[in-house]
Amino acid sequence: MPIRITGMNSGLDTESIITALTQRQKDKVTKHTGDQKKLTWKMDKWKDLNKKMVSFYNGTLSNMRFSSAYTKKTTTASNANAVSVVTGDGAMATDQTLDITSLAKSAFLTGNDVKTTSNEGAKKSTTMSELGLTSGTLQFAIGGNNSDLISVDYEATDSISDVLSKLQSASSSVTGTKLNFNYDENNNRFFVSAKSSGDSYNFAAVNSDAAEKLGFNSTNYVSGSDAKIKLNGVEYTSKSNTFNINGLTITANEVASGITLSTKQDTSGIYDNIKKMLKEYNSIMKEFATLYNADAAKKYKMLTDEQKDEMSDEEVKDWENKIKDGLLSGDETISNIRTGLRGITNKGFDVKLSDGTTKTLTLASFGIATGSYFSTEENERDALHIDGDKEDSLTSGNTDLLTAMISSDPDAVQSFFQQFSNAMYTKVSDLMKGTTYSSAFTIYEDKLMASQYSAYNTKINDAQKALDAAQDKLYSKFTRMETALSKINSSSSSLSGFFGGGSQ
Repeated sequence: MPIRITGMNSGLDTESIITALTQRQKDKVTKHTGDQKKLTWKMDKWKDLNKKMVSFYNGTLSNMRFSSAYTKKTTTASNANAVSVVTGDGAMATDQTLDITSLAKSAFLTGNDVKTTSNEGAKKSTTMSELGLTSGTLQFAIGGNNSDLISVDYEATDSISDVLSKLQSASSSVTGTKLNFNYDENNNRFFVSAKSSGDSYNFAAVNSDAAEKLGFNSTNYVSGSDAKIKLNGVEYTSKSNTFNINGLTITANEVASGITLSTKQDTSGIYDNIKKMLKEYNSIMKEFATLYNADAAKKYKMLTDEQKDEMSDEEVKDWENKIKDGLLSGDETISNIRTGLRGITNKGFDVKLSDGTTKTLTLASFGIATGSYFSTEENERDALHIDGDKEDSLTSGNTDLLTAMISSDPDAVQSFFQQFSNAMYTKVSDLMKGTTYSSAFTIYEDKLMASQYSAYNTKINDAQKALDAAQDKLYSKFTRMETALSKINSSSSSLSGFFGGGSQ
C-alpha cells in the first residue's frame, strides 16, 4: 500500500475526493455485505420454522398415529377416601367391586431401657463394658429367616454410638435388607423399624447377651404386614398399599368394603388429544401464512453504517424488523408446504362404524373445518375449528359433533384420526426428505443457503480487494502530485529568497 499523503501542498480534500471516486466499489462491498446479512436473517427464520415442524412431527403428530392416544379411560370410586385409582391403557371399561381388608404396615420395635452395670440410664457415649459386655456379635434375622442375618461385631471399648453407626450401615447377608436404627438418650432406648412395609420385612434380634443388654429382646414389637384387598371376590396381597391389576393401579388408603370402581371411556382425554394436535397444526399454519402474506417491504433497503449513525437504536431496530418480516413474503417453499398440509385436511378416510357399515368420513364429519373465507382474517384461513369448542368464539355455539362421536362410536373416531395422523405424518416426512439442496428432516434448502452464504464471502472479499486497489491507485496519483507541488513550492521559495537577498 503506497504512503497516503493528504493535500498539504495542493489544499485539496484528498480523502473526500478519493471516497467519491471509489463510491461505486464501496457500494458493491456494502451491497454484498447487506445481502449476506439478509440471508442470515432468512436462515434464522427457517431454522425456527423447521424446529417447530420437527417438534410437531416427532411429538403430537407421531403419537396420534397410535391407539394409545385414543384408549384413554378414567376410573371413579364410590369411596374416594378409601382408595385412589390410576387407569392404564389396558383397563377394561366396566364396574367392579372392591373390599380393602387390611393395609400394609412396617415392622417396628421399641426397645427396653438400657442400663449400665450401676443401673444408670445409658448414654450414646456409654461403652459396652459399662453395660457388662465384652466383645461379641449382634444379629437380627430378617423375615423369620435365620440364614438372612444383619450382623455387626462390637468391642468392649465401643460406645453405643459406635454400635449404632455399625447397625445403620449394615445389611442382611442374603437379601441385602437394611433396618432403620436410632437411640434416644432421653428415654435410654433403641428404636428399630423396617425400611419397607410387608410381612417379609419383619425382623427379630437373635438371642444373645448383647441383644438383652441393649434392650432388643423387647416385647414392644409391632409386626409388619401385607396389604390385602378383594377385587370382585378374588383376594390380592401386596407388600405396599398399591396393587397393579388388569390395567388399574389401585392404592388402598383405609380399610373399607363395598366400594364400586367404575371404569369408562375418557371422552375428554381423547378430545383433548385431538384438540392439541389441531392447535399445533393451526399455530404452524398461521405462522406460515403470516410470513407468506407479509409486505415484502422492498422500499426498506439494508442500512449502511453511515445511515445507522444518523438513526437511534430503536429506529434501526424498527427498520431492520420491517426487512425481516418480509423476507419470506411469497416464498415458494412455504406455498408448497401450505398446499401439501391443506390437502391432507381435505382428504376422506374409510371408517367402519359401530353398526358394521363402512363410510368415508372427513374432518367435517366431526364438526371440524376452517372458518368462512370472507369473514376470517387472512392469516387465519388455514386454521381448523372444532364445533362446540368452548374456547373458540367462532364455533363455540355450534353442536359438538366430536364429543358426541367419541361417546357413541370411539372406535370410529380412533380409526379416522389414526388414518388422518398417518397421512399428515407421511406428508411432513416427504416435505423433510433430504435432497441435493436440503438436509434430512429439513423443510427448507439449508444446503443451498449455506452455499450462498459462502459465495457471499467470496463476493465481499473480491469487492473489498477492488475497493482497496482503486483507493491505493488514486492515493498513489495524489501522492505524486503532492510531491511535485512540494518541489515546485520549494523552488519558488529559493528563487524568492535569491531575489529578496539582492535588493538589500
